[in-house]
Amino acid sequence: MIKSPELANSILESIGNTSLVEIRHLVPKECARILIKLESENPTGSMKDRMALAMIEAAEQDGRLQVGGRVVEYTAGSTGVSLSLVCSVKRYPPDIVTSDAFSKEKLNQMAALGATLTIIKSDSGGMDAALTRDRVEAAEKLREENGSFWTDQLNNHDRLSCYHAMGDEIWQKTKGTVDAFVHCVVTGASIRGIAESLMHYNPEVRIVAVEPGESAVLSGEQSGSHKIERVGAGFVVPFWKPEVVTEIDKVSTKDSMAMARKLALEEGLFAGTSTGSNLVAALKQAKRLGPGATVVTVMCDSGKKYLSPALDNIRR
Repeated sequence: MIKSPELANSILESIGNTSLVEIRHLVPKECARILIKLESENPTGSMKDRMALAMIEAAEQDGRLQVGGRVVEYTAGSTGVSLSLVCSVKRYPPDIVTSDAFSKEKLNQMAALGATLTIIKSDSGGMDAALTRDRVEAAEKLREENGSFWTDQLNNHDRLSCYHAMGDEIWQKTKGTVDAFVHCVVTGASIRGIAESLMHYNPEVRIVAVEPGESAVLSGEQSGSHKIERVGAGFVVPFWKPEVVTEIDKVSTKDSMAMARKLALEEGLFAGTSTGSNLVAALKQAKRLGPGATVVTVMCDSGKKYLSPALDNIRR
């Protein structure tokens, strides 16, 4: 959907074309510059707004989603909030499968936007492969019971177009000066789509995938529990495309939370733990590449989604 500088038809026209700003205080001397894409500028404060709109509009166009039809999805929360927003505007009742492992702010926001929530209990509040599979099974059951359109974010190819567009935005805003792109792996679509776009312009761009150190399955290690919301499904996701990735970096929950806190205090950018992971890995690349190079990463969402006690470390 193309934005107009004039009066918008709906909130959905404000999705995308987010700012790209330089990180100044956290980057040591003799490092490459780091630019961060402020996806918090999207209506729900998350890059998932792009994906939600792309999936719903594609389903409308090919008839999978009919007027008044229900929409179902499982989510850590950000996708659910984004889908709830899009469905609210377009008048599709959303059924969202989520968990008590994720922040209350996201659960409350989904409910406020009209979603019916199914909350799956986690093991000690952590994210792991079992929790992902339990949510998938619950979403499948709801689809069968209600005849809903399941966006099925883990396998939905309609998402790639919006991330190709995001890659185009990065290339244009940097005037083609991207040396490395660093981003966490969630469902795999965003890093894959952005990487494909950037590599179309320059095949030599370094693509660095980030995953939780406690559950580094993409690195060939065992699945484990971590508390970096929206990252690390606990298994190799279908959209994972290793051939577009230069390297994989493992970042712990502790380091991610500490960096999210530093980002807020020193740069005024209040983000969640996945953004903390991104910046930890981006700083490593900046040190490696040195002055004159440009590293781009993503502020995945706003820290306003993570104010509940489970992630209180972000605020300390």
